Amino acid sequence: MASPEEMLQTMIANMAEKTGKTLEEWKAVLHKAALGKHGEIMKLLKGEYGVSHGFANTIAQLYLKPELLEKQTASDDSLDRELLKGKEDIAPLFYTVKNLFKALKGEVEFAYKKTYISLRTPKKQFALLQPSTKTRLDIGLNLKGIEPEGKIEAAGSWNSMVTHRIRIQQVEDLEGLQAWFQRAYEANL
Repeated sequence: MASPEEMLQTMIANMAEKTGKTLEEWKAVLHKAALGKHGEIMKLLKGEYGVSHGFANTIAQLYLKPELLEKQTASDDSLDRELLKGKEDIAPLFYTVKNLFKALKGEVEFAYKKTYISLRTPKKQFALLQPSTKTRLDIGLNLKGIEPEGKIEAAGSWNSMVTHRIRIQQVEDLEGLQAWFQRAYEANL
């Protein structure tokens, strides 16, 4: 089950798709409205903009208490740094891949493990992201019944939690993979 911090990050990642605006855009709307109470903000977001209760509550809380997001960001940053320890050269590639997963259509949970990040739909793991060496990231996808092709190979004994493995050493290796990530997400709903 996702932690509260992971759920918050999932909501923020999906906010633009689900509400029509990013968190920063909502903060600008609220700043202009000059509202200072949680209830007033909720009424505005739900009534005038049709934002669902859950997203309205998250937007209101993060607008009134921005330190909540700062703590979470620091937490994710420190977890990312821990995963990348000794592998800092691939950090830009790692963050690019992480952002591709954040951009998927649907709620993606990032569950940090000791050596990788488990990526989950609301129901189960669909992928994983692992900084494997100083020069390579491995991405695992759970696509049962789908034949590997091209740079997408069978996971074999690499990790039993996924069916497919992709070895990434440069940004160019990511070309065409976003559709595969989305496919894995949808196959695991």
